[in-house]
Amino acid sequence: MASTTSTHDADDDPRNETLIVYVNGALVPKADAKVSVYDAGFMLGDGVWEGLRLHNGRFAFLAEHLNRLFQAAKAIDLDIGLTRAELEAALGATAAANAITDDAHARLMVTRGPKARPFQDPRLSREGSTVVIILEHSRPSGAAFARGIHLFTVPIVRGLPITQDPKLNSHSKLNCILAGIHAQKAGADEALMLDPHGFVNTTNSCNFFIVRRGEVWTSTGDYCMNGITRRKVIELCRANAIPVFERNFSLVETYDADEAFLTGTFGAQTPVTQIDGRVIGAGEAGPVTRRLRELYRALVDEDTRR
Repeated sequence: MASTTSTHDADDDPRNETLIVYVNGALVPKADAKVSVYDAGFMLGDGVWEGLRLHNGRFAFLAEHLNRLFQAAKAIDLDIGLTRAELEAALGATAAANAITDDAHARLMVTRGPKARPFQDPRLSREGSTVVIILEHSRPSGAAFARGIHLFTVPIVRGLPITQDPKLNSHSKLNCILAGIHAQKAGADEALMLDPHGFVNTTNSCNFFIVRRGEVWTSTGDYCMNGITRRKVIELCRANAIPVFERNFSLVETYDADEAFLTGTFGAQTPVTQIDGRVIGAGEAGPVTRRLRELYRALVDEDTRR
């Protein structure tokens, strides 16, 4: 039976049917939020993006998200066309237009913009970038946390930086989508992806951690998105005397883990309870996962109450 559970499961909220979306400086109803079929993002996945959480009326770790966005834009030689202050104002305006102050997730997307002709050459994007902000009422599903995520190891890897650097938060996500399809066809929720050397790396959508004998392990970060939530978890471990290591480790060590969890802006820390049919630990969120979740929640509160 096909899985219906995802790391990004959210409780249904009817208010999302009447959202206001930011499109290139205009705030428009969701049904009218459109970009050109000639847009480079639609045609080629030519763009970068960030996911942000709105809490206490503020976007958590906003400076770090914008740092990463501008770094990614520079890497692909994309002129966002807005300053940091203007992007912050756009995010604030989108929140105000929707009267949202908490339990919300924003997707800030920037593409190279409309193309003069439907071909790959980036010089054909002559009208400037396209900037879109979608801000949804979005509370992570409690049922997904209670059940945990089931992973399946797939043959699709996160590749070398000389092909497409996996640290780049680009719109080009086809390898991750194919990995997710592979896992779902196998009856799992999401994919566990290895690095080019066969070490455990990441999932198709989130960073991956295990807990072994009181130690928290995650990959070296060489072949995965170095997520902001990932970094916050590592910092929280160090600040709270929890041994943490960025290292190579194998599936053998993963199957024998006491706990496993995923990190991401949306779900924060989500337990993994099965990998390739093996139950991980007690088959539920373990004590280290729960402690880190509480520490992270307090960190978000602190950041958004300044």
